Amino acid sequence: MRQPTLIFFMMLCMILNAGCASKLTGESFSREEARTPQRVEIGTVEGVRDVIIEGTKSQIGAGAGTIIGAIAGSTVGEGKGSKIASVLGAVAGGMAGAAAEEGITRVQGVEITVRLESGKIIAVVQEAVPDETYAVGDKVRVLTVHGNTRVTQ
Repeated sequence: MRQPTLIFFMMLCMILNAGCASKLTGESFSREEARTPQRVEIGTVEGVRDVIIEGTKSQIGAGAGTIIGAIAGSTVGEGKGSKIASVLGAVAGGMAGAAAEEGITRVQGVEITVRLESGKIIAVVQEAVPDETYAVGDKVRVLTVHGNTRVTQ
């Protein structure tokens, strides 16, 4: 397989893997959460602020970047120079791949502070959804299942 084709397929795999990251919205549930009883509490929104939910930091981005960087570096020069360029390319590619993965999977979030009817105050951070906004004074439901909590209207 030619090197440009190999590089293309590795980048494609990295991008497709980023699309597999689970959603963190109030309307998204994992398979394990489906058809499972949830604790439901009612509360009133006390505060809302925009936040950034950082992206994933798995080894996939760094690994793909390392391989791509090593392949690209190996095409530079000949002999020892090619080997040195390959190592430098691998290091730079790994760092770039890790940064790319984190950036691709980073999402806009919202922190919602809720006063529950029990008097307890909690804050929940979840992925922001354009058609689901929260304002101080809104009545909301706070759902908890398997240790995961979300706020819904």
